[in-house]
Amino acid sequence: MSVYSIKDLEHLSGIKAHTLRIWEQRYNIISPKRTDTNIRLYDDVDLKLVLNISLLKDHGFKISEIAKMTADDMTEEVRTITEKQLLYPDQIQALTLAMIDLDEDRFEKIMSVNILQQGFEQTMINIIFPFLNKIGMLWQTGAISPAQEHFITYLIRQKLMVAIDGQIPSKKVHPKKYMLFLPDGELHEISLLFANFLLRSRQNKVVYLGQSLPFQDLCGAYDIHKPHYIFSIITSTPSHHEVQPYVDKLAARFPQAQILLTGYQVVAQDITIPDNVTILKSIGDMIDFIEINE
Repeated sequence: MSVYSIKDLEHLSGIKAHTLRIWEQRYNIISPKRTDTNIRLYDDVDLKLVLNISLLKDHGFKISEIAKMTADDMTEEVRTITEKQLLYPDQIQALTLAMIDLDEDRFEKIMSVNILQQGFEQTMINIIFPFLNKIGMLWQTGAISPAQEHFITYLIRQKLMVAIDGQIPSKKVHPKKYMLFLPDGELHEISLLFANFLLRSRQNKVVYLGQSLPFQDLCGAYDIHKPHYIFSIITSTPSHHEVQPYVDKLAARFPQAQILLTGYQVVAQDITIPDNVTILKSIGDMIDFIEINE
């Protein structure tokens, strides 16, 4: 079972630490354990309780009413709200609870309802990617465990694989060809898989090379397929001081291709952009580029 500080709960729930302390004192709604030096510590049960309270408060419940509910009553009210309301913050909160509980059935229900209502692409854009941004922050601060992060990203990856597999191969006479890869050492593949989905859903040809690809293997694949575009996401590798040489190497080695790059290490960074390189700052930029260049 994970252990959380009061700041972790604040980041996860959006409820200020000061408010949590007041609720503890006034309503006895949460009872943290304490260290020998009187520092509050919370477990998974406490975290779920606070997340449920946060969602109920956002939907008009008074804290005095919530304090009288049992844990089961709260959980049932939250399930009812998240199954009826498709507001994005509610769905992100529900996914957070599914991640904490390692609850695959709950994840499947959330995804099914949202995909039915707004489609797979909009579900990914409006719910999954904001959720991934949230858990990325939580991962950095140690507020979630590796098991929780691996559990939820695996389920999202599986949804992407099914969606990609469901795309009909391009029937265009001369479809644009994209080669997708992550640099050697880069393992965060979900955004690349989503790019694969976006391209295939718009009848483009995709050569998908996946994560952690050595540069020489990229060169070999390019020489075979000669794609119009090479797309990559640079999030953590290469590191900041190695990005400019890497971008320059891509541009020099593939002068006939348009190189499309996104990710933390290239977006809003002070790098010189060669003529055959385009920086895509967001998913919206990616979609616009694909559709303009169909």
